[in-house]
Amino acid sequence: MEFTANYPLHHPVYSDEILSPGYVADFATLSEAAGFFAISLTEHPAPSARWRGAGGHDALDVFTMLGYCAALTSTIRLMPYVMVPAFRSAVMGAKQIATLDVLSGGRTIIPVGTGYLRTEGDAMAMDFDRRNEMLDEAVRIWKQVWAGEPVAIAGDFVTAQEIVVRPVPTQRPHPPLWVGGNSRRARQRVAEYGVGWTPILGGEVLARTTRTAPLSEISDLAAAVGDLHRRLETAGRDPHEVAVQIQGGGGRLLTGDLAIEPYLDWLGALEEAGVTHLIVEIPPQSGQAGREAIERYGEEIISRLSK
Repeated sequence: MEFTANYPLHHPVYSDEILSPGYVADFATLSEAAGFFAISLTEHPAPSARWRGAGGHDALDVFTMLGYCAALTSTIRLMPYVMVPAFRSAVMGAKQIATLDVLSGGRTIIPVGTGYLRTEGDAMAMDFDRRNEMLDEAVRIWKQVWAGEPVAIAGDFVTAQEIVVRPVPTQRPHPPLWVGGNSRRARQRVAEYGVGWTPILGGEVLARTTRTAPLSEISDLAAAVGDLHRRLETAGRDPHEVAVQIQGGGGRLLTGDLAIEPYLDWLGALEEAGVTHLIVEIPPQSGQAGREAIERYGEEIISRLSK
């Protein structure tokens, strides 16, 4: 199993220290040294005050921060988690992804999602009721322009005559595209164009908030992975070549009192269910707590499982 360190701004309460350039640099370099597969950062450019007050969270701009982290690291993958293509022009999204991929030496992974906050979508000039169509059109446009040749675009949301978007991404034909969301539609997107699925393990309340299907138990997740594999096989693809990354799971945050053996048992159950990657939550209480947690996870979890 591979592990992704999630930048701790994902929590509603956090220390201002974690916003310092020094902490961000430590978060990136320590995660790489500890053996994490990737670092991730949530995308919420304009969440509503109501959502924020009900337990939502703040966010940095994903491409600015991941570009900063790219300059400080050399091997760890860089992941907006998840990117909402409809928050920007599809052409601008293609440019941002290609730029990060070039400047990181080909280390980007792009999970995509539709977004779930209507007020945030409105603030970003997104047609919320057509967000599924906007996502699918954006991916089609990305693939067109990443070829690096002149292309005319005639979509429902973007039109352009003979544009050229260069430089192209370092990874060819393009960076890996993963799909976020728990729904059947999300899994079908993976079957059609994704090389990863990244759902959230959580119950009915979380599912209502994020406008997706609940995955309350590991058994539910295993059934959904089975559905994904059937869709991949129907599409003529090998399920073993597609990543499954989860977030959540009963509040298992990385803290100083983490009991190792039960945690390893939980990881084993996830692996049996078909999980290949795990989002790891880093403590937000202080910079030191985050640094220590990253190092401990590398020493007691990642190094142990890699033997």
